[in-house]
Amino acid sequence: MTSIVAGIGWHMVGAASAAAFYAPIEKVKKWSWETTWATAGFFSWILLPIGVSMLLLPDFLGFYASIDTHVLMKAAFFGAMWGIGSVSYGLTMRHLGISLGVGVAIGVVLVVGTLAPPIMHGQAAALFQSGGGPLTMEGLLLALIGVGFVSYAGHQKEIQLRGELREFNLKLGVFLAILCGIFSSGMAFAMDAALPMKEAALHLGVNPLYAALPSYVFIMGGGAVVNMGYCFIRLATLKRISLRDDLRQPGGTLLRNGLLAATAGIMWYLQFFFYAWGQANIPERLAYVNWMLHMSGYVLFAGIVGLALGEWAGVGNRPLRLLWAGMLIIIAAANLVGLGMAS
Repeated sequence: MTSIVAGIGWHMVGAASAAAFYAPIEKVKKWSWETTWATAGFFSWILLPIGVSMLLLPDFLGFYASIDTHVLMKAAFFGAMWGIGSVSYGLTMRHLGISLGVGVAIGVVLVVGTLAPPIMHGQAAALFQSGGGPLTMEGLLLALIGVGFVSYAGHQKEIQLRGELREFNLKLGVFLAILCGIFSSGMAFAMDAALPMKEAALHLGVNPLYAALPSYVFIMGGGAVVNMGYCFIRLATLKRISLRDDLRQPGGTLLRNGLLAATAGIMWYLQFFFYAWGQANIPERLAYVNWMLHMSGYVLFAGIVGLALGEWAGVGNRPLRLLWAGMLIIIAAANLVGLGMAS
């Protein structure tokens, strides 16, 4: 039980880092979003995965040479799939608004990313029959309800503070959010596909808490290709933004923006650093709940971060009550999943 509590706790630490990582990006001035995102991504998807793996592995290149090429390509492919989901968020936000768009997308990510891997391995029956399986699945359903509460509260906040969204289109927005959610689930598929890398790291004597980290070189590398490609294509083709203009800013601005983007990238990486710690403490037979705990925790802490940053100031009582209800439901869901795992 102590291991399970630790696992849930580390997942919540990672989720809190994920929920807060965008705050430094919002403080970047006089840079295009594309330059900022690419800079943050350099730290989160390239520098840190490679740097950490070089510290963990006695023979960095030899380790990956020993892994089946099919495994490496699957991890990179699903990482790229996540990358497509990441860059498609913009269209979803345009037609549903930030809170409702993210809520629908996260709901799809939560369900698809949690259930698809065990189903693909022919373990669907085990989701409902083994040990505390039914209780754990009830926790998943409860988490989904909590996400719905938080998302609807955020949508009501946006309407109160900004008025009706000019491009609001429920049918198109929901369709795009579902597609976005399916592609974003690629991160869960990638981690499942990369399990042989984790086993190889364990065989080399890497601490179980860190054994999943070497796989991030290929998983996040795949996502980096899509995200970086998207940013640099836009920088090269859109006349209103320019990498050259961004880099011509005064030295103080460049330093400040670089540090803020680097901080955001480090925080983004830390969500999956602690995800690995959480995963190491969750029983292998219940590995599918790792993704559910991370995504529901992400929504929970996104609400808390929003409150801390004053984003809900001036909002009426009803949206705030919905927000708190949703966060409490997610907390209850995490506890229900914990009880299920301990059964």
